[in-house]
Amino acid sequence: MLDVRGVTKSFNGDTVLRGVSVAVQPARVLGLAGSSGSGKSTLLRCIQGLQTPDEGTISCDGSTGFMFQDFQLFPHMTVLQNLVYAPTLHDKGGDHIARAHELLLKLGIAEKSDAFPQKLSGGQKQRVALARSLMMRPQVLLCDEPTSGLDIVTILDVIDVLKGVRDMGVALVLASHDLHFLREVSDTIVVLKKGAVSVSVAAQDIKDPIAYLRKYY
Repeated sequence: MLDVRGVTKSFNGDTVLRGVSVAVQPARVLGLAGSSGSGKSTLLRCIQGLQTPDEGTISCDGSTGFMFQDFQLFPHMTVLQNLVYAPTLHDKGGDHIARAHELLLKLGIAEKSDAFPQKLSGGQKQRVALARSLMMRPQVLLCDEPTSGLDIVTILDVIDVLKGVRDMGVALVLASHDLHFLREVSDTIVVLKKGAVSVSVAAQDIKDPIAYLRKYY
């Protein structure tokens, strides 16, 4: 579904991605691991089209959605308004309100439809951001540090939510420095180090995350 081949990207002479190749199939989860500055976010932005690779190709059979690390919810809009804003710009005739309520129900925050972002917890904002990304019906959802700043209980909750998104048939690419989190939710994990692929491994084969951190980060 998503095929990234030999992607290279530099900024002002500083090479951030060095010939990166990854792939993900429908309803599968690819984890992008690595320390800060390893190129994870830049790769996601290239896949989404927010950055243009200097070299390499990116092909996707369907549409992509992007969930930013800081959520980027509109503070002056309610949860429901946040969800329907972009779809309404693209299709004024669609039943976007019904779709929004359906997603909020599936993600367990149906009662928050009339709340403003400042009244939500971090985990609730996370779910709203996910719902907003899913409003455009992406085949591939890209998430940048989806557990950043969340406590352990909320992280466990987010894991369940992401697995639910996968069960909807959506492929996910999750960028995170947290290898423990990625091991719980991913099918395959690719570790980036200084912009290049350090290792690609089935998540179930990572028995000792600390050992992997020391060896590949």
